[in-house]
Amino acid sequence: MVLRKFELEAKLKDDSQLIRSGVLRNEHPLDLSDDFDRFIQACRRGDLKRCQELISAGVNINGKDAYDYTPLIIASLCGHYELVELLLESGALADPDSFERERAVYNALNNKIRNLLLSYDYSKAADPLQPWSSHITSLLIRDTPATSDITLSAAREDFHLHKFILSARSPYFKRKFAEAPETKTWKLSNNIPVESFRVVVRYLYLGDLPRDFVGPRSSVTEEEVFRGIDKLCKQLEIDHLWEAVLSSDRRLARQRQQDEVQRAQAQVEALFRDTVIRHRVDVDTNKANKVKWPHHNAIFANCLLQADELPDEEEARSAPDGEQQQEAVLNGIPIGPSSLSTNGTKSSYVRKSPRSVLYPAHKAFLIRAPYFETMFSSDFLEAHDAEYLHVIKVDCTPPVLEAILSFLYTERSSCPLEHALDLLYASDMLLLEKLKTKAAVTISTLGSGNANALVDRTHQHQASESPASPDGAAAEDVEMEPINVYDVIHAAWDLKVQRLEEFAARYLASRLEDYIDEPEFHDLIQESAARLKSRQETDTIELLDDIRYYLGERFRLRFEGDGLEEMLDDEGEFDAAQVEGMTYGAKLGADGASQAEGEEGVIALNGQVVEDEFASDAINYQILLGKIDRMLESLKLDA
Repeated sequence: MVLRKFELEAKLKDDSQLIRSGVLRNEHPLDLSDDFDRFIQACRRGDLKRCQELISAGVNINGKDAYDYTPLIIASLCGHYELVELLLESGALADPDSFERERAVYNALNNKIRNLLLSYDYSKAADPLQPWSSHITSLLIRDTPATSDITLSAAREDFHLHKFILSARSPYFKRKFAEAPETKTWKLSNNIPVESFRVVVRYLYLGDLPRDFVGPRSSVTEEEVFRGIDKLCKQLEIDHLWEAVLSSDRRLARQRQQDEVQRAQAQVEALFRDTVIRHRVDVDTNKANKVKWPHHNAIFANCLLQADELPDEEEARSAPDGEQQQEAVLNGIPIGPSSLSTNGTKSSYVRKSPRSVLYPAHKAFLIRAPYFETMFSSDFLEAHDAEYLHVIKVDCTPPVLEAILSFLYTERSSCPLEHALDLLYASDMLLLEKLKTKAAVTISTLGSGNANALVDRTHQHQASESPASPDGAAAEDVEMEPINVYDVIHAAWDLKVQRLEEFAARYLASRLEDYIDEPEFHDLIQESAARLKSRQETDTIELLDDIRYYLGERFRLRFEGDGLEEMLDDEGEFDAAQVEGMTYGAKLGADGASQAEGEEGVIALNGQVVEDEFASDAINYQILLGKIDRMLESLKLDA
């Protein structure tokens, strides 16, 4: 242990010297920006929603504040387990040999957080782009499915490569392929050793460079290989290859490799935006399969992905009565008498035909999804050549498909909460587990909202019908829910996402007074009970168990350390009368007299006025437990 301490101190000393000299990058720089300060404050509060928003906006997740604290250390110190998990999944560094990880572990508020930090895989945190870069490197040796569209031929070796990747990584290739997109083979110069081409190709495809540039059977010297690399760097306009070639220190080599991967990611993303997104085509759905896109096109696409737009609900609601059904029967084409309204006059309403968006895509990136990899490797129609590019329909909306494509091409994905559930289902269909997890994280963080501001969703429709104020606004503004929790719990069950099951139970518990009387909630509890096959009377209901657990957390945490045992009855439940008596007695001792009659108090769920929130919580907890029991009786369920 002592030896490890000395080794760590020596390593930190060496690193600090390299950082001061500017050779080694500081992975935890001081950040005094307003955004980072807001991020640190959100980490102290455990505000998942705000933290996710700032992470999505690009805040430095590994920065330090003026007091030398990182977000990971703050979240660990304050005991926010879900936030620590979010930070690690979002790229917070947790190197086992680093002082920052040691601080986070040492300051962890509980063992649950400490064990999470100790068990987390450093490679995932240190290099979140590793799966993406490894896929690009694997394309050099992958021959099934066939994705190569250009062959570079040397005297003794052929390189089967991809125009899209070469164009993204080299301005020279980008210009040449734009001038002649139909090019299939490229003859390499005999004046440059093939070993030099190997090094350059490995660099362009983000692979590790060989330690020995000249093999035992090579007929050239290392000096000739280096001269060939220098010529190729100038011709292909590659500026950073020599840094990778000359890296000797392990830490510097790793840093430069990470820099190169990030640079490649930016290059691929720029070309992705300029090709796939810029050249998407908006067409009528019934004409999508008739689109003829040639194979040898200027953006090197080798298939088209189709996403259908959802019907415009606002347009359907604005249609006059009876016309929506007529137009649906006629597929949106008014013919003969049906184009007239019921009173014989011509209608001005014409339903728009369904629309689809086609995205030109590249198989080299699509096969990151096992769904597409299987499709292009099998005997499916899409795996065989045709006169024009195949149109492949993906069962999702255009915004969701764009999020999927962005992930496949760049490892980045940004999807608004309104599309997160659709992204979850689409990711499951395409077998993209990492993207599926990201969608679940989005729902469980952005969808959590403010846990302390309960949403009265049972009265939303009543608010819209309430008398309006003179300026036309409703008498009372009602906060709208960020998500439909019923959809979330069904998605969690359908796709077996434990994270969402826990989130939905916690969400319902924090707002149980708004849900407990709803028929939909009763149906949900019945459905949860029915999920257990051959259910016995002694079996519990999993969802209800979780709700009870989080309901206990919601209320009982307020009483910890405040005479909790004295407030519990013989069965371990809160005694509301005892609670109110204690709070009332405390106030008598402080004021010397009872409160004056008519003084403002807190209204509990049953309408009773009590002295403070402390007493109100005890009463509300009992009321909600009683409502759960009555609901189970009405449903004839034992739990």
